[in-house]
This record gives sequence, C-alpha cells and structure tokens, in this order.
Amino acid sequence: MKLFQKLIAAPAIISMASGFAVNAAEINSTDLGEYSNSSNLVSLGDFKSDTLFPGDWAYDSLKDLTNSPKFNGNSVTRLEAAAELNNLIAGGEGLMNGDALNRLSDELGSELAIMKGRVDGLEARVNGIEAGSFSETTTMSGKAGFLIGAESLDGDANEAVMAEYFFEVDLNTSFTGDDKLNIELETGNHPGAGVGKDKEGLDWGSDNGDTLKVTDLNYTFPLGGWKVAVGDSMAASKTWPNACSMNNMVDNLGDCGAGNSVDLGGDVSLSASKEFGDGWEIGLGVSADSGETSRGIFTKEGDDFYGIALGYESDTYGFTAAYSMKEKTDTSGGSDTKAWDSGDTQTDSTYYGLVAYYSPESAPVTFSGGVELTDIEGTNTDKTQWALGVSTDLGEGTLSANIGTNGAIADNAAEEMAYDLSYEYPLNDSTTITPFIYIVEESAANKDDAVGIGTSVMFKF
Repeated sequence: MKLFQKLIAAPAIISMASGFAVNAAEINSTDLGEYSNSSNLVSLGDFKSDTLFPGDWAYDSLKDLTNSPKFNGNSVTRLEAAAELNNLIAGGEGLMNGDALNRLSDELGSELAIMKGRVDGLEARVNGIEAGSFSETTTMSGKAGFLIGAESLDGDANEAVMAEYFFEVDLNTSFTGDDKLNIELETGNHPGAGVGKDKEGLDWGSDNGDTLKVTDLNYTFPLGGWKVAVGDSMAASKTWPNACSMNNMVDNLGDCGAGNSVDLGGDVSLSASKEFGDGWEIGLGVSADSGETSRGIFTKEGDDFYGIALGYESDTYGFTAAYSMKEKTDTSGGSDTKAWDSGDTQTDSTYYGLVAYYSPESAPVTFSGGVELTDIEGTNTDKTQWALGVSTDLGEGTLSANIGTNGAIADNAAEEMAYDLSYEYPLNDSTTITPFIYIVEESAANKDDAVGIGTSVMFKF
C-alpha cells in the first residue's frame, strides 16, 4: 500500500492500540526520514509530553477542524490526535484549510510514521497468513457427531446399546463469484441401533466403514438465467426446489415421504433450476449410474434417472410437485454383468410426489408433509408413501414429532407405520444435542415392533 492508503487504514490500527504508551524507542529512523522529512518537524526526543491538552495549538486546531467527541475538554494522546488527523485526510475535510492541515501534518508526522509502520507490520502478517493458506478462494466447513442409541427388536430377543460417529469436511471454491466447486469428504460407522437396516434405519451419519471417502464432487454455475450443477455422486435434484421442512429421525420419513421424486437421487448427474419470480421455481435433472457395477451411462444396460419439479414458496407456506422416472436393469438373470444379454430385464418405475409446509404467522410452529405414488412397470400393484410432521419452538430448542408410512406400501399389503419424537437443543452456536425416540411397526405376526431411544451430539466448524 502507498503511504496515503496506509494513513487511511491507520485509524483502525489506532483504535485497537489507543491504550498503549508510545516512546521514542518504537520509532524506526528510516521510516521517519522517508515519510516525515519536513524541516519543521519536532522530533520525539524533543517532546515535552506525549499528550495534547486544551490550549495547545494542535489540540485547538483539530477541535476546530473536526467534530470528534475526543476533543471535549479532556486531554488526548498524540497518537489519538494523529488518528483524527488521518480521518481528516481520508475524508477530505481538512483540505478546506490547507495551512492548518500542513502544520498539523508536520507536528504529528512522527506519529503518522509510527502508524505507517504498524500498518506495514499487520500487512506483512496478513500476507504471511495468506501465503500459508491453501487458497484465497476456498472456504472449508465441517461437522462431527456422535450418537448413542438403544433399540429393542422382537421384544427381549434382540436388544443392543451401541455408539457411532460421523465426520464430514465440505470444501467450496468460487472462481468467478457466481460459481461454486463443491467437494465433500466424509467417514463414519454404523454399528448402532437401527442404523443401516431397511426398516429401522436412522437418518443420521454415514456408513463408510471408518474409511474417509470423497462422497460428492460437483460444480454449480449460472447459465442463461438457470442455475446448473454437474457432478459425480450428486443427486439429480440438487438444485431443485424442495418445500419439505421435517426434522425426522427415522430414515423412511425423510423428504416428507417423497424421496424418489422431490428428492431424486443419482450418481453422474446434471441438475438445473430457474426462478421465475414471486416465489416460483422449476427444476430439471438427469442422472446415470457409474459405480462399480455400472454397465454404461444413459444406455440400455445402465440405470438412468429423469425428473422435473415445480415449486412455490412464501413466508408462510410453500409446496413442491415432482415427477420422476427410474430405469433400472436387473442383471441377475444374465451371464454378463457388463453387457446386455437375453437374461437381463429392465424395469421402469414412475414416481409422483407432492410436499408442502405451512408456518402460520400467529404461532411459532411449522407443519410439513408429503405423499408419493409409485407405479412400477409390468405390475398391477401401485405403492403409496406419506409422512406428516410438526415442529415448534420450545425453550431455546426445537421439538419435532413425525408420523408416516415406513417406506412405500403396496396397495394390497399391510400398512406399517413409523413414529419419531426429537428435541434439538443448541448448547452453543456450534454444538447441538438431540435426544430422540422412535417406533417402527412390524406387520409380520411373529415379530414385535422396533422401539429405539438415543441421543446425538453434532459439532459444526
């Protein structure tokens, strides 16, 4: 920075250092010679006092030129006076009286030089920090959590108390200010109660077997008024509107029961959305499988997803309607896992989903729910899934209760329900503790319902 720029920045330095006493030993003689070489300058060695009092010409001149409350009849330090002089220089007010400004600059030139040296020091420290960082455009956030839970399955036959953990790091980089490169890494384990099971799975953590993995890599950018995202291990609905506001613990209650339509998953995906104003938004997405068992992207051999969503949101209510199709290939009857053969079959599943929320202005409560209909090609049986939840402020935390079908239920099958209750309490801005309890019904005659209870703690950084 040039001297003038440094002087503009110096008041911020002085405001932090106003309580410090300054003596001649702190002065760099080279700086004084370079930045304060006026023949009228009084050296610090000749100062009778480092304080200005009412009646001193510098004190009275600054009082006349500025409206600062510092000059209220009490004494000020020379550094404080120099800071006020910098304010005049930066704002241009002092130019109205050039002679007084020049004389004050000469009188307080040593303090200005000291301020310049301190700005140089801070600038060097900041440059050192930036040089040691991995990127000027990348931000990192993360979270780590622990969960302790107990579950009872089939009465006393299966009871367990287990603990698990979760860790995630999220890196976001912008190259233009309007785009974002997102990389997510996570690890965790799932030995705990109900976790990882089809019927009693909890919507918490990550089952990566204690292995740190790149779980998402995608790039979002604007294109002709659209927000577009492309990436691997990315949901086709990444950019879509989603009006579901449920705080659920049972996994099958997630996304308000519309996890195949409104929250369309995927692997290698392209997702796009566009806002039309007045709260309306549309989303489009396509995705293909590229995992270890993949047999091609957007081919007859592979699994492909397609979908579209339309949403509206306001301060009190909102909804999202979505349509999606999943084309899945069953290779169990074929002889080749990489190419289509006569034993393979392809099944198309069509999903229709609707989710919504309502938050009345008269009460601190939010209602949220949804329904999803499934039509599987080649079958005469449709499936239905729904969920309904309510959340309300209670003390400093949020109490949530949810109910819904435990997954998609065929029309001719016995209905299985799931219930959960949780209280999310913020210990501080970065730590949240959530005790919970859930019940998952079992329709089989020889099995009891699953009952679980536990507590999770999540740290965000």
